[in-house]
Amino acid sequence: MSTESLARTVARDRRPAPAGPTDARRYVNQWVEREAIGSEEVSAFVLILRTRGCYWADEKGCSMCGYAKDTLGRSASPEELAEQLAHATSRYQGEPYVKVYTSGSFLDDREVDPASRQRLVEAFSGKARRLLFETLPEFAVADRLEPLRAAFSGEIEVALGLESTDPTVLGKYIHKNAPPSEYLAAGDRVRALGLRAKAYLLLKPPYLTETESVRDVVRSVREAAPHFDALSINPVHIQNGTVVEWLYRRGRYRPPWLWSVVAALREGAGLRGTSRLVSFPTAGGLPRGPHNCGECDRRVLDAIETASLRQEFGLLEELECACRHEWEVVRSLEPLGVEA
Repeated sequence: MSTESLARTVARDRRPAPAGPTDARRYVNQWVEREAIGSEEVSAFVLILRTRGCYWADEKGCSMCGYAKDTLGRSASPEELAEQLAHATSRYQGEPYVKVYTSGSFLDDREVDPASRQRLVEAFSGKARRLLFETLPEFAVADRLEPLRAAFSGEIEVALGLESTDPTVLGKYIHKNAPPSEYLAAGDRVRALGLRAKAYLLLKPPYLTETESVRDVVRSVREAAPHFDALSINPVHIQNGTVVEWLYRRGRYRPPWLWSVVAALREGAGLRGTSRLVSFPTAGGLPRGPHNCGECDRRVLDAIETASLRQEFGLLEELECACRHEWEVVRSLEPLGVEA
């Protein structure tokens, strides 16, 4: 099966049937995590709304993204979104950093209508100091961003899933719907409006070796840094209903080593300019997430988080474990065709 036909088959199979009104009034998830605003460590309130999700997931979707399974399978009404927001704000405890996700683009009217966007931003205005949401680049335009900037008293941070600045990696391996240039231009537009721009960079897309993936992320850090205020290295974790999972189940993909995350942060730190560089691996230490040998995973993950929060990457130089040698051997054998 070609990569193109595989992507479209997976996209077709993962889209859920349209949800009923009960499910539509419940958000997907909510939790609190550690973050930083400047040099201050803070708590972040994270909310995932249940919407129709990313339109691109219907057509082809990204090779590592399974968030379509958490969507409604249809657009949410303003009343349904209002009820989700009411449930979420009842749990909000004044965390200074708020992150809102929709399994797609917050600025896409098909996912969140303009009035609902306005209500959500106003709900946290005067309480949170920073509000983050994610979008595809075509929606990061002035007529959608300026009303939100006016409605929120703190900083707005717009996150974009750039993933890689290499057009081949982005288009052929990750299956994004736009080239890197559009993401970089969107970052520039966001910043020109006085908002913060953040880029997500993917570590180890399918079809790249461990070594190639570290090189790709490090190059992407260097090339994206002039366009963004923050860069987040996101190592792949295996989500259900994705191309990555299809490969994993057939023994053709291993999630990245945590040593690769460490290497990417250490090398990228000197190339990030004034941008903040972070990594908070999802499913770290689990078989379907970025992991090492199991003995050192928690220690390495804690160091990655601390280095990210404090922007002190020298902490990563002190990490050692016997499995680091195994990681180095794997990388040395990759050119011979040995699976990472």
